[in-house]
Amino acid sequence: MKIRFLGTGTSQGVPVIACSCAVCTSTDSRDKRLRTSILIELENKNMVIDTGPDFRYQMLREHVHHMDAILMTHSHKDHIAGLDDVRAFNYAQQESISIYANSDTLSALEREFYYAFSSVKYPGVPQLDLVEIHALKPFQLFGQEILPFDVLHYKMPVLGFRIGKFAYITDAKTVPEASLAVLEGVEVLVVNALQEMPHISHFTLEEALHFIEKVKPKEAYLTHISHRFGTHEYIQSKLPDHVFVAYDQLQVEIN
Repeated sequence: MKIRFLGTGTSQGVPVIACSCAVCTSTDSRDKRLRTSILIELENKNMVIDTGPDFRYQMLREHVHHMDAILMTHSHKDHIAGLDDVRAFNYAQQESISIYANSDTLSALEREFYYAFSSVKYPGVPQLDLVEIHALKPFQLFGQEILPFDVLHYKMPVLGFRIGKFAYITDAKTVPEASLAVLEGVEVLVVNALQEMPHISHFTLEEALHFIEKVKPKEAYLTHISHRFGTHEYIQSKLPDHVFVAYDQLQVEIN
């Protein structure tokens, strides 16, 4: 299983429009962060977790030529806004693409992309098969068990995903005990860490590191990073040896 970080930034991305802070003006390519998403390559199949506003560019940049499934964490725009661009894959593959999400997210997709679900469809609209999934109820995809679990984004349930030894969490502020239990034995963990300052709906650095200590992975990667956090170099200097700042186009292989 190969993981490619398509984006590691928060909802505004980095640099932020009209901002001239040290992070937004950094010349380090690792400080250029598109909206958070990952590509998972599994058994010659491609699936992404979330399709944010930068989805089209992310697919072009990574030379992705086929898409087999999409997992959605939740319905905020920075995680779903690019879904319309799936229609390019529909055309190339001559088939619909399955979207796996909880009931609230599926309802939001039906509202936001209403034209894709109309009884009379305009030619060329995205072809989407909506598949409802539930926290703590595993399902099979491409010969691999995928286990969704809930985290809370303030009070909003957001799905994290465990796939074998890998787990992916974004937009978490708290993690229920039942979800923490399913992370036992995870070796590679991706988790959001917005900034050092307190925030109502995202882990801070301190909270993310405390959570990583609970899970005890061999490696952990921080994502969904704000320009208020600091540069890549600064953040990495604050981390223990087994924790890394993720950056766009970083690749991680999991055996």
